[in-house]
Amino acid sequence: MDLQNVAKALEKNRYAVKVFDTKEEAIQYLDGLFDNLIVGFGDSETMEQMHLYETLSAHNTVIDPKQSVDNDDFLRIARDCLTTEVFLTSVNGMTEDGVLINLDGTGNRVAGSLFGHRKVYYIVGRNKIAPDIEQAIWRVRNIAAPKNAKRLQLRTPCAIKGDKCYNCASPDRICNGLLIQMKKMNDIDMEVVLINEDLGF
Repeated sequence: MDLQNVAKALEKNRYAVKVFDTKEEAIQYLDGLFDNLIVGFGDSETMEQMHLYETLSAHNTVIDPKQSVDNDDFLRIARDCLTTEVFLTSVNGMTEDGVLINLDGTGNRVAGSLFGHRKVYYIVGRNKIAPDIEQAIWRVRNIAAPKNAKRLQLRTPCAIKGDKCYNCASPDRICNGLLIQMKKMNDIDMEVVLINEDLGF
């Protein structure tokens, strides 16, 4: 897969795009963008693996639901993220022609990515990219969601069996809302940071 071709497709969809060979280069780039800002995070394994909270918190106020201690705290922090100057998140899947796909249980990540911020950044490892929408959605439901459910120790068939989506009715289900973002949203700056490494689920 040529990330430069993916970047060109994203640019046609009106996103700003940066491509990096390593996560360290991407961290250095992102760290140089923000200083003394209020930054919201959409809870993301990709960003956690990059230790972005620790890096950006050194000179910004970072609001990250992953720092919560319980569900009430998570919801409070997630709501606070909706009003930050900038918002950083990832995606569960992306197509080679630049369509972004997110599957959300609570809705905070999807909501934060669409409206209300001065700028939104999507940080995406190469493993999230699939040839088309159908394969990207398959990846989201059968790879990303089961791994996330298992990480969160949820009582869902996909977490227990760990092999695929069962389209369950569990109260712990995290596959409640699917966002297929065809183009950049109007009236908001959005940038995709592509990294030539496998990151997140």
